[in-house]
Amino acid sequence: MHMADALVSTPVASGAGIAAIVLLGVAGYKVNKAKGVNSSIVPLMGVLGAFVFAAQMINFTIPGTGSSGHIIGGVLLAAFLGPWAAFLTISSVLIIQCLIFADGGLFALGCNIINMGAMSTLVAYPLIFRPLTRHRHSATRLVFASVLACLVGIEAGACGVTLETEFSGITALPASTFMALMTGIHLAIGIGEGLATGAILSFVVKSRPDLLATSIETGEEHRRNMKKVIVGFGIATLLTGGILAIFASAYPDGLEWSIQKLTGSTELPAHTDKVAGMLQNVQATTSVMPDYDSSYSGIIGAIMVVILVWSLTSLLTIGRRHKAIRE
Repeated sequence: MHMADALVSTPVASGAGIAAIVLLGVAGYKVNKAKGVNSSIVPLMGVLGAFVFAAQMINFTIPGTGSSGHIIGGVLLAAFLGPWAAFLTISSVLIIQCLIFADGGLFALGCNIINMGAMSTLVAYPLIFRPLTRHRHSATRLVFASVLACLVGIEAGACGVTLETEFSGITALPASTFMALMTGIHLAIGIGEGLATGAILSFVVKSRPDLLATSIETGEEHRRNMKKVIVGFGIATLLTGGILAIFASAYPDGLEWSIQKLTGSTELPAHTDKVAGMLQNVQATTSVMPDYDSSYSGIIGAIMVVILVWSLTSLLTIGRRHKAIRE
């Protein structure tokens, strides 16, 4: 669902960019104040972000459509980290994808952070997943909550893409048909992500219920030694990004498929806006592995996500230390 620059106008891109920056600032403030910002949550954010990056590379085929989809991972991250830490983490994934792999436009980055980051972590998780799993963590409940939350998050994101495209008014895509195609294909993708998320949570929580953010929030559990968890997700990341990604579907994703249905091509004419052109030049310089053209893209990207998450959370920790010193 990564939007290309050609879909959005300067006002829409600017508005979404400002909103994304504000949300990231609020997320930083929330995480900075939270007691969970410590030596255990920081590496967990990093390794989970790396895992989500690797998992997003595995596009699964939507039978009978000629399309494919991949998980977004926001609900999964929020289930372990809580909404604001998850938003910081998924935003880090999207930034690395944009700058290093040219996945999604730099001009449209704010839109992608809102559609794929905020909708899943700040809307679907607190409104759907958390209420359903606050006191009950059975496998059935986790799968049901995951499917419902992922559906809400991904459909909200699909609607966001359609509305941002329509408000931009720079393409000839008919809004009603585009909306129907986007919400229809992402219904199937959302179910697939929900089932995958529920399966992962059920497997992990069976032995470590203390990893669920809802368990910590209600005081039912306290997180124990995290070394094995971090190592486990690290190994899963290497396997996913280094091996399983090879078997990813070659079909276009839901957004590309929807555009192809309407225009006959997955590509749109290049943006003529000067600001967009400048940012496209910047992205052309930073994207050293466009379209994940290296067999090591999954592992390299996962490592870079860990570094970015660590850098962001280190800045938060420095802020807390300075405040403590002043006090």
